[in-house]
Amino acid sequence: MTDAILRMRGITKSFPAVKALQDVNLEVARGEIHAICGENGAGKSTLMKVLSGVHPYGDYSGEIEFDGEPCRFSGIRDSERRGIVIIHQELALSPYLSIAENIYLGNERRGRFGLIDWNRTNADAAALLERVGLRENPVTPAMDLGVGKQQLVEIAKALSKEVRLLILDEPTAALNDADSRHLLDLLRGLRADGITCVIISHKLNEIRSIADSTTILRDGRTIETLDMHGDGVSEDRIISGMVGRELGHRYPERVHDVGAEVFRIEDWTVHSPTQRDRVVVDGAALTLRRGEVVGLAGLMGAGRTELAMSVFGRSWGARIGGRVFKNGEEIRIRTVGDAIAHGLAYATEDRKTYGLNLIESITRNVSAAGLGKLAKAGWVNDNREYEVAERFRREMNIKAPSVLAPAGELSGGNQQKVVLSKWMFTDADVLILDEPTRGIDVGAKYEIYSIINTLAEQGRAVLVISSELPELIGICDRVYAMAAGRITGEVSRADATPERLMQYMTQTEEASP
Repeated sequence: MTDAILRMRGITKSFPAVKALQDVNLEVARGEIHAICGENGAGKSTLMKVLSGVHPYGDYSGEIEFDGEPCRFSGIRDSERRGIVIIHQELALSPYLSIAENIYLGNERRGRFGLIDWNRTNADAAALLERVGLRENPVTPAMDLGVGKQQLVEIAKALSKEVRLLILDEPTAALNDADSRHLLDLLRGLRADGITCVIISHKLNEIRSIADSTTILRDGRTIETLDMHGDGVSEDRIISGMVGRELGHRYPERVHDVGAEVFRIEDWTVHSPTQRDRVVVDGAALTLRRGEVVGLAGLMGAGRTELAMSVFGRSWGARIGGRVFKNGEEIRIRTVGDAIAHGLAYATEDRKTYGLNLIESITRNVSAAGLGKLAKAGWVNDNREYEVAERFRREMNIKAPSVLAPAGELSGGNQQKVVLSKWMFTDADVLILDEPTRGIDVGAKYEIYSIINTLAEQGRAVLVISSELPELIGICDRVYAMAAGRITGEVSRADATPERLMQYMTQTEEASP
C-alpha cells in the first residue's frame, strides 16, 4: 500500500453557476512530485484551494486526510500549521516590502518585548535565499525582482513555514526557459530533502521530466492517475485523458493561400522610456501578407513585445523612429486610435491586466475597441451590443452561462477568445497576437490555433509572438527571429527547426537570413 501523505476522497465543490468538483479523489505519496493536469475549468486550482483552506470546510463535501489524520481546515493558517503551503499563479508578494519582510510576513522573527529582531530576520532570510539559489540581498524590495526571482522568494517563504506539502499552481507559466529550469531543479532538490510537492501545469514536457505521478481531472472529475516512471506515458497519452479524445495533430491543417503584402515596417527603432539612451528595438524590418501567419521568436529581453506595442499606436517606448506601410502606402500611427483606424489590432500577452476588464461583462469587453460601430449620436445601442457579443460567443465557442457574465469568471482559454473577439469586431486586417496561448491548456490551444487559421483564411495577416518554438513552427508560414532588439533571421515554414531558430535568437549581431 502506498505511503500516502495526502488522501482526498469524494471532494465536491459547487459555485452558483457551476459544479466545479464532483466526487474527486486524490492520493499523493510521501516525498514525491505529483502533477495535476486538466483543461482550463477542469477543477485543478479549486481542488488545491479546498486542500489549502482557501475554500474552508463547510463550503465543500468530502474528506481530507493528511499524514494519516482527518483534517478540516477553516482557513489558510490552519493548513499552514500542518505544513501545507500553496503558491498561487498570481504571486502574493507585497512589492514595497523587502525580500526578508515578505518571507516572514505574518510569521515575524521577534525578540525582546515582542519587537521584530531585524538582524535575525535578515540572517534567516539570507539562509533561505541561499537554499533556493537566489543571490539577492534580503533587504531588496520585492518590486525590484523579476517574476522568476519572485517565485523563488515565494518558495523561500514556504520553507520558512516548515513546509511538508508544497502546492505550486502554474509555477513556470510566466518564466523564461532558464528560470523554469532553475525552478524545476529546485523542486527536485526539495524532493530529495523529503518535501512533497504538488504541481499544476499545462507544460507537459516539464511534467514528464519532473513528476513521479500525474492525476488527470476533466470536467471536475478524477479521470486517472498515471505512474510517470512506467512505460508508454507520452504527452499524447496525457492529452487524451485531459480532453477525452485523441488529438491526432497538435496543430490544425490550413490551406496556405498567401496573397499580396498588406503590412510592412522599415528601420523601426525604439528607445526605453526610462533609459532614453538604451535602444530596445534596433532597425527592425518585417512584412506581412494577406492570408499569412508569421511568427516572431526571441528569448526574454529580445524586444518582441516592445516592437509590437510601439508599432501599435506607440503604446510603449520613446524616441520611436521608422516607417510603416499599409497596402503599399506609408501611414502614420501616433496613437492607439490611429492604429485601430488603420486596421491594426494588438492582443496583449497580459490579458488579465491589459486585455480585459475582468469585472465587466463579456458583452462590454467584446465591444470595447469598436464602440463606434454600435453608437449613434454618441449613444451605444445596448441591444445591438448584446447581439454582437452573443454572435461571437457562438462563433468562438466561448463557454459561459451568458454574455452578461464577468470576464473574470472565465477560464484562461475562454478569456483569450473574448480578447480575440474584441479585435475581430474592429474588422482589423492586421492582427498582432502576443503569446496567444500562454497559460491555457492543450484543448483550448487547438481552438486558438483554429481561430488563427480562420483569420488567415479570411485574408487577414497575423503576426504571432510566442516563446514556444514548436508552436511557431506548427502554425506559421514564416518565422522571424529577434535578438538584442534586432531581426536576426527569417525562416520559411519548410526550413524552420528549433535549432535553426535558436541560432538566430542567440546572435548578438545582425545576420542575413
